[in-house]
Amino acid sequence: MKTRIISGLIMAPLLIVLYLGGWFLWAAALLIAIMGLHEFYKGWNNLNVHPSNEIGYIMTVLLFVTAIPYGSRESAVPQFYENMMVICIWMFLAAAAGMIYGWKIDRRGPYDAVATVTGLVYIPFFTYHMVLIDMTEYILFIWIVVIAAFGSDIFAYFTGYFLGRHKMAPNLSPKKTIEGAVGGLIGSSLLSGLFGFIFMRDMAVICLVLGLVGGAAGMAGDLTASMFKRKMGIKDYGTLIPGHGGIMDRFDSVIFVAPVVYYTICATTGILNI
Repeated sequence: MKTRIISGLIMAPLLIVLYLGGWFLWAAALLIAIMGLHEFYKGWNNLNVHPSNEIGYIMTVLLFVTAIPYGSRESAVPQFYENMMVICIWMFLAAAAGMIYGWKIDRRGPYDAVATVTGLVYIPFFTYHMVLIDMTEYILFIWIVVIAAFGSDIFAYFTGYFLGRHKMAPNLSPKKTIEGAVGGLIGSSLLSGLFGFIFMRDMAVICLVLGLVGGAAGMAGDLTASMFKRKMGIKDYGTLIPGHGGIMDRFDSVIFVAPVVYYTICATTGILNI
């Protein structure tokens, strides 16, 4: 526990990136996407599956480059349909590139192509929603992503530690309990609601709900990362952060929460214009 707390304190300055937003957040999200993708692809090697790092890196950079015109967050005006058009084109190119990669059947197998595409959708695409949130008028919601992800994790850990009795997903994460999950969701919702009450009072209820839904998404992200690790036969994705593992070990929940928050913003604030 001591190592986890120390590592958490070391990562605390990263909150400055959220405050600064704009290009700082863009660069941080791109770095997380590339490093996370590298760890994910590397894990497949244990199963003799070899995704294309080159396609992964090129497509990741290409996706984030599409956000360059938005400039500073203060002047950003969300254009949901334009964003979706860009994403659809990118999705097609990513899937096509991954499949073409598998054409050389004498050297590669279909799993190499599937792993390439899966990694692109799972990590860079999910992470990209952090940038999309920062492109809207509702930039404070970027904090809800972190509060919901880390809040649910912290509250689930301590609730499970003191009250946990019933295993939630023993095959994926033996230490997680149903009691811990409930505590994590309640804690995440309350923290998000409190943040909304202080900084976005007119959207406090939305923040409260997002804390609950986002907390659940964060847990899903954590279990999804564990699923891949179990099949890959690895304990952690990397060793970059002492006590936490690699980038994916720390941000697996964040990248799951970001899309939930973004699309909720779109659905509840009129960005969808429906």
